[in-house]
Amino acid sequence: MTRSFRSSVLSLSVGIAFTGLMAASAAAQTPSKLGTHGDWSVHTQGDGAKRICYVLSEALAKSPTTVDHGDIYFMVSNWKNGAATEQPSFLAGYELKSTRAPKAQVGSTALTMFAADNEAFISEDADERKLVSKMRAGSTMTVSAVSKRGTQTRYTFSLKGVTAALKQSKTACR
Repeated sequence: MTRSFRSSVLSLSVGIAFTGLMAASAAAQTPSKLGTHGDWSVHTQGDGAKRICYVLSEALAKSPTTVDHGDIYFMVSNWKNGAATEQPSFLAGYELKSTRAPKAQVGSTALTMFAADNEAFISEDADERKLVSKMRAGSTMTVSAVSKRGTQTRYTFSLKGVTAALKQSKTACR
């Protein structure tokens, strides 16, 4: 999958899911919360082949503490139509600097992401699978990013419950 196509697909996925979380729309488009597993929640949105299933967690720690980060989330999405299978993404409350690649790290494994507005994605399928596998095995994940204004940021996410949440999300989008 090309990087630009992946960016479009992922931006649409995260945008639809996050928009639904932040503001209720028509009943068919309102996300449904299926459950909570540790620090991760499971949601669905849409019907039929347009159904999107995702797990979501909010950052537990934000650095530096002297700036307004907005809402900071990490999510992993599945699309019923197969356009996405366990695709990880980072969602910042501000615009990311596109020339400074965010990094997601679990244990000693660090993977580079690419920024698109206020979102960051992994560009290679194999690296997506690697990150999700490390998330299942780890206890915390950090994401380092740089804002468009140049502020270096770092976030810590708990991975408690991510395995059960991913299983429920995948089942919901079969």
